Amino acid sequence: MADSILLIDDETQFLATMAKRLRKRGFLVREAGSGLEGLRELEVEPADVVVLDVGMPGMDGIQVLREIKLRFPQVQVLMLTGHADMEVAISGMAMGAFDYLMKPVELDVLVGKIREACSRSRKAGERRGLE
Repeated sequence: MADSILLIDDETQFLATMAKRLRKRGFLVREAGSGLEGLRELEVEPADVVVLDVGMPGMDGIQVLREIKLRFPQVQVLMLTGHADMEVAISGMAMGAFDYLMKPVELDVLVGKIREACSRSRKAGERRGLE
């Protein structure tokens, strides 16, 4: 079964381009244009990995990460930002983000991180199945 990815980003062009490129690499990709939309998507169908933009209007990436970790703790979250904000990175990592990448991110780097996160997500699911 292909790994499922949820992209959450308010930049529609980035979202469409990244979704297309990840689908070509064999991932099942869904898109959300805001944090609230992303949380609704996770309620409907969980994802292995969420690729989450930090800087969004309304509910920002840190708030979305907090909600994901509360409601869907098995989901791995990769945070993306266009700004070199190490405080946000440290905060996100402390809250359970899998990793933090700077935009523009090289596709091969992102794909590698997504695969690592999917592997961790599967292992977490297997552990839950044993409990």
